[in-house]
Amino acid sequence: MALTDRALINTILTECHDSVASGLLSEYIKLERVKNYSWWPNWTKDVAEYFQTCDRCKKEKRATGKKFEMMIQIQEPKSPWEIAHMDWVTALPPGGDRSYNAYLVLVNRYRKTPMF
Repeated sequence: MALTDRALINTILTECHDSVASGLLSEYIKLERVKNYSWWPNWTKDVAEYFQTCDRCKKEKRATGKKFEMMIQIQEPKSPWEIAHMDWVTALPPGGDRSYNAYLVLVNRYRKTPMF
């Protein structure tokens, strides 16, 4: 059953956008939040208009542009350590007998578990 009461619709929009729990979430997440509460005709248009009138969102709006995409699809490995990712964690405070200040982190893509 669709909502037709404007006061109730405005209450839902306020709760999903203005409440402290909403924070500065993306528009997509806020749309999903409204969709979980209810439905009414042209609800996505109403939500977009409500969000566009928010002064706080206008001031703190993140930069828009082309979203990053994977250039190639990474294949899923068929066995452990077939594909591994590695990276350095640096600028750590010195520790231990030899004053190490960095770690090499290896991640097994098959199990997605790190190894330090």
